[in-house]
Amino acid sequence: MTLAPICLFVYNRLKVTQETVKALQKNYLASESDLIIFSDGPKNEAAKKKVTAVRQYIQSVQGFKSVTIVEAPQNKGLGTSIIEGVSQTVKTYGRVIVLEDDLYTTPNFLDYMNQALDFYQDHNRIISICGYGLEIKRPKDYSSDFYLYGRSSSWGWATWQHQWKTVDWEVKDWEAFKADKKAVKAFNYNGSDMFRMLKSVVEGGGNTWAIRFCYSQFKQKKYSLMPFESFVENEGFNVEGTNTKYTFSRFKTQMSEGEQRQFKFEKNIKVNTQIEQACYKYHSIPIRIYSRIRYTLGI
Repeated sequence: MTLAPICLFVYNRLKVTQETVKALQKNYLASESDLIIFSDGPKNEAAKKKVTAVRQYIQSVQGFKSVTIVEAPQNKGLGTSIIEGVSQTVKTYGRVIVLEDDLYTTPNFLDYMNQALDFYQDHNRIISICGYGLEIKRPKDYSSDFYLYGRSSSWGWATWQHQWKTVDWEVKDWEAFKADKKAVKAFNYNGSDMFRMLKSVVEGGGNTWAIRFCYSQFKQKKYSLMPFESFVENEGFNVEGTNTKYTFSRFKTQMSEGEQRQFKFEKNIKVNTQIEQACYKYHSIPIRIYSRIRYTLGI
């Protein structure tokens, strides 16, 4: 098995960056893996001190086969940073595992990612491997530990060069797509927020990479491999993150115990309608409204 390089994208949050690295260092395959840290430049003068603190810390990171640090002189924003960093990495290595600076990984995260990348290398319908999965019930007649879903997760994921290069980052067919109500409805099947987020990027000047990735995934009728028990958890909801002042999150998950190191995958894995419907509920309007109420009340 050829281990994929790990791309870690950081900015100005020292504490969560440290926690992310500490968890990653505890992975069984850490010492055999190449780590590439992309540090974005400060947005303004006020951000310089925090960015400098993060950059001083990442210079001391050890515990991996190699550590490469790429410091951007100016601020690119997360979306551009990831698109450029991942594109550069997959061109060199052919595959990549991607993390942001607020993600806690289990010790077997890299085992799962690398084995899945190897196993589904030639599966044309799988566009990414995700380390995070929603807390849903496994159907009684479903035996696999993994499932296919039409919406990728940006919380610890992996892909291959041949899949990454199919993404249309410019969303060239936007005008035709937004006028097609049937297509918009189908896109929103994977989440009531999908079209709105894509519009915010194309027409509102947003810089989010993930929704453009999901749109290309939708257009190509491809899927992401998701686990029933997650190998990654977003710590940004707990400390220092943009959305961290709330104690409730609809993105709850059942975490892996981190001990399993060999995984069984199904070569002919297929989409399960019952699982799709369970996933959709987490992104449906009623659940989003309930979550917003909890957020607003701070409970």
